[in-house]
Amino acid sequence: MNSAIWDWAYAWEILPILGEASLVTLQATLLGFMLALVLGLVFAVGRMFGPVWLRRLTTAVVEFVRSTPLLIQIFFLYYVMPDFGLTLDAMPAGILALGLHYGAYCSEVYRAGLESVPRGQWEASTALNLSSWTTFRNIILPQAIPPIVPALGNYLVALFKETPLLSVIAVLELMQTAKILGSESFKYTEPITLVGMFFLAFSLVSAALIRQVEARLSRRPLRRP
Repeated sequence: MNSAIWDWAYAWEILPILGEASLVTLQATLLGFMLALVLGLVFAVGRMFGPVWLRRLTTAVVEFVRSTPLLIQIFFLYYVMPDFGLTLDAMPAGILALGLHYGAYCSEVYRAGLESVPRGQWEASTALNLSSWTTFRNIILPQAIPPIVPALGNYLVALFKETPLLSVIAVLELMQTAKILGSESFKYTEPITLVGMFFLAFSLVSAALIRQVEARLSRRPLRRP
């Protein structure tokens, strides 16, 4: 590559800085996704098995979150919620926004997985005098999760690629750090390219791990009630 376009010395110089920033990005990604998995399951269960008022409320929340941009939600949680008594630092606000936004999408994936389990599983568990919680935890959920792992994995990668939006609330994640380095040196090719390589590497590793989880879950026997 032409040295006038690419400065290897500068690239090696900024690589450790971007490596540290990538830890912030990974932290936001993993914590946001874990929150999304929990909220998604809560939303799905509320929509499918809750009383009428809870189904309507959960449906309204999910549709509202899915119908509004993530950027607006980040702004709202960080800049508007303090007016209502909830003040969050930038990183927790970003994680909450990511978790809430993708939790709404994950809820639809969970719902599809739960609906794919034959109704006869519930009826058989009732005939065996199993409680609803035992049936859901040990019979229904283990059958619903394996088929939806690929879809959940896609949302993990998508969430990771959304983390640059956290820069609007001053979270120094990977992309924001690259832009700062570029503005200081007037060299944007190296930091932006390295950021792209970080994102590519994480996506490939995530895809491999998701395939392993999918294979492992498909081989795991159901737990005994």
